[in-house]
Amino acid sequence: MNFTGKSAIVTGAASGMGLLFSENWAALGGNVAMCDVNEAGLNEKVAAINEKGAGQAVSVLCDMRDYGQVCAARDVTLERFGRIDLVANFAGGSSVRIKQVDMEKYPTFPDVPIEVFDWGLDVNLKGPFYFAHAVMKPMMEQKSGLILNIGSISGSEGGGYAPDYGTAKAGLMYNLTKSLAQCGASYGVRCVCISPGPVLTREAMANMKTLLGRAADPQEIVDLCLFVASEKGQFINGTNLMIDGGREAMGRP
Repeated sequence: MNFTGKSAIVTGAASGMGLLFSENWAALGGNVAMCDVNEAGLNEKVAAINEKGAGQAVSVLCDMRDYGQVCAARDVTLERFGRIDLVANFAGGSSVRIKQVDMEKYPTFPDVPIEVFDWGLDVNLKGPFYFAHAVMKPMMEQKSGLILNIGSISGSEGGGYAPDYGTAKAGLMYNLTKSLAQCGASYGVRCVCISPGPVLTREAMANMKTLLGRAADPQEIVDLCLFVASEKGQFINGTNLMIDGGREAMGRP
């Protein structure tokens, strides 16, 4: 795979799979606008990519809950690289984990403060929606592009304590991806969702069961993303690809 001359926007790019994807994309010749709210961490990672001298990276401080900042990230990418070939929506996560909700103090779903769930819905669903809206027009004008959403097995399984995460991911997996594919099809713009099961970005993920008896290495998820973005993946459109080690196929009690 070779992404020389191609440009991507990657959210959640200061760490985790967003960072890993950015590193892989640049190593394969692509330019990348790396978006995150962690400015110090982001600048460090961007500098490391640029030192390698393949594809170039630019740092964009962006809270994807703010449509103005999303549009600014789009504009920076166009000004720096001249085009947007890919948006990869890696930013997200479980609100109750990231907000460090005390489960003893808030033991059930209705006990959790609503602002925690507001954050989860905004980051996991509205953020990708905002980016899709912001970049669709320039992609349509250049007659090509890919919006890559990142779903989750939680979007299929649900979650009784923190349903915001699974609800948001299901929105990406089963409606937004199809809707954007329908919008962009006649202009050469695709939309695909990739939905991991447990991934070893956190040690706790190793405790989630799969038919293969293990969690995924993050590189396995990134490799699928790169394939979909490459010339070899151009016939994949408007669908959700589950990469979960067979977890969705497991029997349930």
